[in-house]
Order: sequence, then structure tokens, then C-alpha cells
Amino acid sequence: MTIKAKPHHTFSVAPMMDWTDKHCRFFHRLISQHALLYTEMVTTGALIHGDHHRFLHFNAAEHPLALQLGGSNPRELAICAKMAEDYGYDEINLNVGCPSDRVQNGRFGACLMAEPELVAECVAAMSDAVSIPVTVKSRIGIDDRDSYQELVHFIKTVADAGCSTFIVHARKAWLKGLSPKQNREVPPLRYDIVYQLKLDFPHLAIILNGGVISLDQAEEMLKQVDGVMVGREAYQNPYLLAGVDKRLFGSTSAPLAREEILSRLIPYIQEQLKTEARLHSVARHILGLFHGEPGARAWRRTISENATKTSADERVILEALKFTARQLA
Repeated sequence: MTIKAKPHHTFSVAPMMDWTDKHCRFFHRLISQHALLYTEMVTTGALIHGDHHRFLHFNAAEHPLALQLGGSNPRELAICAKMAEDYGYDEINLNVGCPSDRVQNGRFGACLMAEPELVAECVAAMSDAVSIPVTVKSRIGIDDRDSYQELVHFIKTVADAGCSTFIVHARKAWLKGLSPKQNREVPPLRYDIVYQLKLDFPHLAIILNGGVISLDQAEEMLKQVDGVMVGREAYQNPYLLAGVDKRLFGSTSAPLAREEILSRLIPYIQEQLKTEARLHSVARHILGLFHGEPGARAWRRTISENATKTSADERVILEALKFTARQLA
């Protein structure tokens, strides 16, 4: 009997501004082969009027990979979606969840939850332009527009336009009075609302995001939703991803040990240092690799104090590794 492969969105790492850049994604891919990875949010304006290659270029090893777009103009989003498909991305995701002032001023992000018909137009335009999936990442509500009926109206309206996968951050967003950081922590998590969405929309893929800190927790959630997206925990404790392939995707391959991951990362660092990259650009993402392990503090300190130096290279990593009593494989 052939076991049907689980879809990529069964487990994913959230798009996080200033965090999930190409170096972070290459590192995460060394730990998990199956987790779906996301870019940082890229605005339509940056792609259309800026250096689109700089924003869209990625290492082939990063697959499966989704591009998250920020915007609210259907025509511009369609152009950018086609660009992304041409570059080889596996999915286009529309950001309808970010609560920052800058995003609101640009009329995209969480404020779009108040305009489901516009989001539907955007999804329809992107879906018409590409053959890869177009998904939406949202909150459960915004400000005082947080009734379940309003959320259902949003999901149904956007689904009717061609979106079959919704990533739902199980917190509402306060667009006035809370910072983006507070919006990730202050509004209470309401997993029950996301679970209810799956019951009410069984034909849609519902992915739960928000406050997930362990694979035990993820496995429990997967009994009620189609996928789980992990954010900050995957960044601060990246070796959490080492259990994903076996536990959530049924892989029979053993995960790489931490020192094996570094053995494969060193050549990547050497290549990046030949270009414009500084060591800090890559090394900042691996500070949490030994989270909870002996020597973790000295590992972090050695890298933090030395990786920003102009002459810093992979030797900083090798020096930091000594404090963990590990050796490269």
C-alpha cells in the first residue's frame, strides 16, 4: 500500500519580517526537508518599482517555498504573482494579518479584513494569473469587527473567489493602540474559533497559527485542522524542526544532528561571504541552534560578539562550537 504524501502545509514556518530571509530559510531547510517555508512579506510596490530579482531570488534547496505578498491592488498583485511563479515559487500568500501602522497606511495587511470583497478581487486576479496555489493569511478579526459571523463572511467571500487554503492567526488584531509586538501577545489566543472554522468549512484547508511552541501541541491541533504554522518558536529554537519530518510527515530518514547541520552550513557561509554578505547576516539565524543544550549561552555570546566584525568568517562558528563540546561531522 502506498502512503499518500501529506500536503506541504501540514507544517509550516511563518513569514516573519526581518527574520525569515533567504539565509534563515536555507538553514531551516537543513533541519527539515518537508516543512513549508515562507518568505518575509514583500510589497507589490517593491517588486514592481524596485529590484525584483533581489526580493525574489532564492536557493533551489529552499523548496517547498511560498512567497508572501503585501498589497491590495488586484492588477498589481496579479503581476507580482506571475513574477513569483516564473521564479519557481510553490505558493503565493496574501498578507491579511499584519497589524503595523506602515502596513495600514499602505492599505494592506490586517486592515483588509474589513474589506472581504476587495480581498476576493485580489485572490481572483492572482488565481487567474498563475497555476500555483494562492492562499490567504489572516487574523480571526480586527478591532471591534471580531464577531464569528464577520469572520465566516470573510472566509466565505474569499473562498468563493478561488482561495481554498486559509492560514488563520488565532488572535484578533487591534489596529489602534497596540504595537505589532503587542498584537502577537496581548489579544488572547482563540484556537476554538479556528477549530470551528474547519467544522463549518470542511472543504477548505484551515491552517492554525499563533502560540505554537511544541510538536506535541502541533500533533494535537492536527486532529482538528489541516495544518499548523509555527512562528517565533521555530526561530528561537530552530532544532524544534528536527522532529517535523518523522512525526508529521512520516519520513523514515533520521534528522541531521546539530553538528551535521553546521557541516553543511559552513560551505554555504563561505559562498555567501564571497558576495556582499557579512557573517552576521547568516549567523544571526543560528543563535538558537543549541537552545536548551550545554554550552548554549557561550555559543550565542561568541557569535554575537564576533560575527559583526568586518573580517569575521566561518571560524567564528567553529570557535563557538567548542563551547558545546561538539565537533563538525
